[in-house]
Amino acid sequence: MPARSLLVPAVLTLTALTAAVPAPAANAAAIDPPAPDLGRQTLPAGDGWGSAGAGTTGGAAAPAANIRVVTDRAGLVAALASPGPRIIYVKGVVDVDKTCADFATGGYTLAGYLAAYDPAVWGRDAEPSGPMEDARAASAAAQTKYVKLKVPSNTTIVGLPGATIRHINLHVDKADNVIIRNIRFEDAADCFPQWDPTDGDEGNWNSLYDNISVTGSTHVWIDHNTFTDGDNPDADQPVYFGRPYQVHDGQADITSASDFVTVSWNSFRDHDKTMLIGSTNNPANDRGKLSVTVHHNEFYDNLQRLPRVRFGKVHVYNNYYQAPDAATFVYALGVGVESQIYAENNYFRLSRAVDPAALLYDWGGTALTAKGNLLRVGGTERPIDLVGAYNAKHDPDLGADAGWTPALHTGIDPAAAVPREVSRHAGAGKIR
Repeated sequence: MPARSLLVPAVLTLTALTAAVPAPAANAAAIDPPAPDLGRQTLPAGDGWGSAGAGTTGGAAAPAANIRVVTDRAGLVAALASPGPRIIYVKGVVDVDKTCADFATGGYTLAGYLAAYDPAVWGRDAEPSGPMEDARAASAAAQTKYVKLKVPSNTTIVGLPGATIRHINLHVDKADNVIIRNIRFEDAADCFPQWDPTDGDEGNWNSLYDNISVTGSTHVWIDHNTFTDGDNPDADQPVYFGRPYQVHDGQADITSASDFVTVSWNSFRDHDKTMLIGSTNNPANDRGKLSVTVHHNEFYDNLQRLPRVRFGKVHVYNNYYQAPDAATFVYALGVGVESQIYAENNYFRLSRAVDPAALLYDWGGTALTAKGNLLRVGGTERPIDLVGAYNAKHDPDLGADAGWTPALHTGIDPAAAVPREVSRHAGAGKIR
């Protein structure tokens, strides 16, 4: 059955409930916060790079007047603009109230765009330009203004039971001290992907919008969230010009000299470009930054970037990787320029068709430290030397020493315990 185009108006549906309801802390019973009250929780001392220096406390110190419950986009926008520090509780489904057709301007249509930039007409040597590309860019700008919401410093955004943020990109930009927890993120889809025939050997469709983007920010904790494309998965997108029509970017990307971030106990599912740490090979901004800890996350049926890293000292431990289908798996850990990944006590469960040598991909890096990792294929579980498995199939070899030893963690579980612990406790609604 042909995939549904993102330009069908039903893609971005109205699910907003009522206007945002301010709720002071004194009326905690009225907002029915989970027990314990997640809005006041802070990142524990020693829990990854996010705990470095002053640590990450988000909006925990917010006075009663700075606490809000939001049930729709307008309420979320208002709460983000309120004085800080702030605690924002998300209740129900927060969605947009516009369709892709509402953002289209300048005469843009997908059919017109495809006709204008078909490689048989446009060629493959230059990026699109001209009236239809200008219309696409203007339409994309209109969508960006509406769906990309800036998260300021000293903010905690936490979901009440069942909370979902759909079709929205939370952008933590040039901020410090932000916590995002206990939310289901769905389908931050781009209505107007751009065709670039010069991207790779065959060209590619490129999209905007992550579920969460962290750019130029410090002390961020992303914890116990679920990330999914919902009913609009990458696997169901059509193919144009011989390439998948890519409507999603990352689920949680950390770029542009961000630093001191902990990503813990999240569930990332059924997605292509999952987590990018460092978006450029230029060391001018990122060298010495991008210190990130990724622990106790579930990666299920993701294609790539679990994570892909440039420059950063990134501790990847106690994560549960599941690749049930070779057709929807490319690699897990991307070893990029000057990256320093320390992969420890992770558990990789692969189908028999997935080659363990594909767990790493060399994007211009030189080394990765790997210790204590386990591999299960079928019913057989065994230790895996990630670097050795990669080097046996690829040239040039990767080195086995990333040049540092992590010190910020609250304890590392045996890899054998990871499937049970992560399956039970990772994702929204599973905070103990």
